[in-house]
Amino acid sequence: MYKNHTLKEYLDDLAAKLPAPGGGSAAALNAAMGASLISMVINFTLGKPKYAQYEEALKAMLKKSEELREQFLNLVDLDVVAYKSKDTRNALNVPFMLARLSFEGIKMCPALIKKGNINLISDVAVAAIFFESAFSSAYCNVDINLKIIADKKLAGVIRKELDQKEKKIKVIRKLTEEKIGKIIRG
Repeated sequence: MYKNHTLKEYLDDLAAKLPAPGGGSAAALNAAMGASLISMVINFTLGKPKYAQYEEALKAMLKKSEELREQFLNLVDLDVVAYKSKDTRNALNVPFMLARLSFEGIKMCPALIKKGNINLISDVAVAAIFFESAFSSAYCNVDINLKIIADKKLAGVIRKELDQKEKKIKVIRKLTEEKIGKIIRG
């Protein structure tokens, strides 16, 4: 289980001539970093008088970001297990779950533009980029597994959901970056 290993060990295995970890696991780690950044921004915001009016909302967001972080970290290992098991359905479920959770993660970013500590605003943009990247990576892995499963009905349902989320996630990331850019540049 990589979640109990060092980052160096994980990256060494990722770079090695090993079947897993691979892109799916790396995408999950990317999403975990996005959730970690959200938590960091909130932790640096809580207790600041300037943001007192958002305290309860921020605490709820922190709880959610920490739950997401744990789920993403578990997906780092679940992706490796799914790949090694050669179970195509499981190999489909892991990236599908990653895509859905990445979508949930990025939805937290716009609120932090206003409610989060202004000194960490660029970290919110980085989190949004990480979530979009993890989503896109997961979608690629979903696609390849849908091709292997060859269930057209299932593929249609899943692709429809992910296509809708993909459009929304791109808009959220773009608007988040634009708003943060305006704040940073004044």
